[in-house]
Amino acid sequence: MAAPVQASRAGSVNSVRNSPTATPNNQNNNNKIIPSYPELDFRSGTRIEELNKLIQEFSKHDQREYDDQRALEIHTAKDFIFSMLGLVQKLDQKLPVANEYLLLSGGVREGVVDMDLDELNVYARGTDYDLDFTLLVPALKLHDRNQPVTLDMRHSALCHSWLSLRLFDEGTIGRWRDCCTVVDHANGAANYFFSPTLVAAWFHEAIGAVLAEVRRKPQRGTPRVEKVEKNGTVVSVILGVGSSRMLYDIVPVVSFKGWPAVAQSWLMENHFWDGKITEEEVISGFYLLPACSHGGRKENEWRLSFARSEVQLKKCISSSLMQAYQACKALIIKLLSRPKAISPYHLRSMMLWSCDRLPANYLAQDDFSAHFLLGLIDDLQHCLVNKMCPNYFIPQCNMLEHLSDETATLHARKLSSVRSDPAEHLRTAIQQAKAAGRLTQGLQRRGSASSLPSPQSDPGDQQPDNRLAKKLQQLVTENPGKSISVFINPDDVTRPHFRIDDKFF
Repeated sequence: MAAPVQASRAGSVNSVRNSPTATPNNQNNNNKIIPSYPELDFRSGTRIEELNKLIQEFSKHDQREYDDQRALEIHTAKDFIFSMLGLVQKLDQKLPVANEYLLLSGGVREGVVDMDLDELNVYARGTDYDLDFTLLVPALKLHDRNQPVTLDMRHSALCHSWLSLRLFDEGTIGRWRDCCTVVDHANGAANYFFSPTLVAAWFHEAIGAVLAEVRRKPQRGTPRVEKVEKNGTVVSVILGVGSSRMLYDIVPVVSFKGWPAVAQSWLMENHFWDGKITEEEVISGFYLLPACSHGGRKENEWRLSFARSEVQLKKCISSSLMQAYQACKALIIKLLSRPKAISPYHLRSMMLWSCDRLPANYLAQDDFSAHFLLGLIDDLQHCLVNKMCPNYFIPQCNMLEHLSDETATLHARKLSSVRSDPAEHLRTAIQQAKAAGRLTQGLQRRGSASSLPSPQSDPGDQQPDNRLAKKLQQLVTENPGKSISVFINPDDVTRPHFRIDDKFF
């Protein structure tokens, strides 16, 4: 018997990437030609090429480029926020004199940090704001340690900690005593525990006092303060600058240099970033966020955050995977919002795990966004069904452990509808992004018409600002994905100092 003719494929092996969903040309032993088919998603029957195009279109509408005017408005708002925080420090000298903030693109609702979304008011891009940021502001700093930091986790759930002020000097204890809960020991000594709820209440009150003074004495060119709200332990400020509205979620944190002992074993494992960035960059520091575990004591419990490390890891994630992540986030953020159990931070954690699990050359494929999107949906559904989502840095911490069976099943069923027709849900997300963009453009046109220079104004006054905007845009373009910090001198709040990794500006 003659050996069967080997199947021929349309294109090279590389062109189909060995995808299990690819259906190349085939030829049987009777020389009967089977027509070629496009690559399909097995579950929904959607063309992979169509999904890739939809993801590209969503990215185009979701991530708009900044012109010089928008860059200048962003800088003006940033400068205002930093100056305001310098004035907050001057109120009662609670904040560190030389402070270091971490500015993150995206608000708390976008899953930039791991906080409880059920305590936040609902804001919508386009309706309430055009751009959103999260600013981590250290209320306390422990930056003099080069060894693993041991925290007091005896009273709290895994990935959480209480913070005793015994680690600090008497001056610090005196300044923050009114923001502490007191626990008396058997020997009669009092132990002061830094309270996230009391710190957040003080922070909101202090910001409110500073902004009230700014409103009483408005100055030309000062941003409009459109909203100041306390959302749980987050202070949300919406500023209007020119034709832009910017949301700042300002979070009081405790800042540490070094690495927590509870996450030390994570460093012993192999990771996708090995050889791409140094371990020193990854473990340069961590934070305690004012967020409680389910069933924990809100007035005492802080949550460990590795936001600084995540900024570094993001540099090692391919653009196609990031596009898939952003698209997936848009699909689930509203669908799974009631009851609130899944946040974008869970999805971010799953993306980091996928980078450790899958080969780097596979994740680097430019035209695999559709595969990555479908995989993230599958991963999320798997986590819901099993009520298991390990924290990336502390894997023994299951972030879905608290979910009830009913809630997990409900969300898994909702997610199943997305997986059955991802193209239709992507089209809906694109329409929502377009609608938000139209709202923003309409406000920009009205704002531009109402802010035309008066005949008395000197056009030359605008030249320094334009140069500043171009310089800022150049810094952003030349330093993609890098860690950006800001240092403020409260005695000269007019001069913020930017640090991009180890360079100062």
